[in-house]
Amino acid sequence: MKELLIRTLTGGGFAVIILGSILWSPWAVFVVLGVFSAIGLYEFQRLVLADEKAGLLYYFLGISVYALIGLMGMEVIDFSNFLLVLISFFIVIAAELFRFPTPSWRHISTAFTAFIYIAIPMGLMNSLFFIGNAGIDFPWILLALFILVWANDVFAYLVGSGFGKHKLFERLSPGKTWEGSIGGLVFTLIFAWLFSLVATNLDLTQWLGLALIISLTANVGDLAESLLKRNAGVKDSGIIFPGHGGVLDRFDAILFATPFVYFYLYIL
Repeated sequence: MKELLIRTLTGGGFAVIILGSILWSPWAVFVVLGVFSAIGLYEFQRLVLADEKAGLLYYFLGISVYALIGLMGMEVIDFSNFLLVLISFFIVIAAELFRFPTPSWRHISTAFTAFIYIAIPMGLMNSLFFIGNAGIDFPWILLALFILVWANDVFAYLVGSGFGKHKLFERLSPGKTWEGSIGGLVFTLIFAWLFSLVATNLDLTQWLGLALIISLTANVGDLAESLLKRNAGVKDSGIIFPGHGGVLDRFDAILFATPFVYFYLYIL
């Protein structure tokens, strides 16, 4: 009972921070996601490199990649600055040559993966404050991204707990079932239908397409983070959210879904 209360309070607090920043302003979103990006970068290097230190350059470039992608999405800086994102990858390689006592491509690959897996998707979330909301002065898409991912996660758990019998991916996540995943998808579609009633920036078909993409990619994102933790031999990526784990535990599905959502809205 105590653990359930802690999980509920922590989850509620996290939702207030995320939804509050979205409803406040794009700059609030930029700052909040920037903080979570920094923590996520720390958790990732700790999981992959164990006791080895990634170095300050890793964090500086990781946050820089996040900031550049985010500011371009907010149209604060021009898209031509994307070249700086590419250059940051080459700086990582060059800097590793001077690591003492022994340079390692493992540090380079860790940084590359962290930038792609964490910093870039976090940056793209800032774009979703504006993209897909043509003619409407309200960030429906970014709001929907989080709510639909949470709906998929919560109802997959509830349906799976009550009716789950067939394992989805037992070797990575023994608790996940096909019944739970289908239940999560169904309720995600229902929530998307509710969004279509109040947000006219997308029609019903487009909202349902968005929900389908989010549900499918969110499940893959959750499994991907399970693989990361299994390889590291840990239960949670961190301890910042009591009862829930770390930033990567809370953002795993959203990190994976964001690039697909962005591309979906871009082609629309």
